[in-house]
Amino acid sequence: MWYEILPSLGLMYVCLVIPGVSTAYIHRYTNGGKEKRIARNTYQWYLLERDKRVSGVNQYYDSKGLENIK
Repeated sequence: MWYEILPSLGLMYVCLVIPGVSTAYIHRYTNGGKEKRIARNTYQWYLLERDKRVSGVNQYYDSKGLENIK
């Protein structure tokens, strides 16, 4: 019957989801608990550069807040 395909369909779904989910967790672990930011246009690139400059440690994902702005 048609429902006999469900276990293999579920297995295929899990195998396709694992790489995407694991990539997000790896990026979060390597970037200090924050997700990886992607600059898709020049404005977003300038924001990343600004965050890197403001952070004080030259890393965009390690932002400290307003106390570092001079």
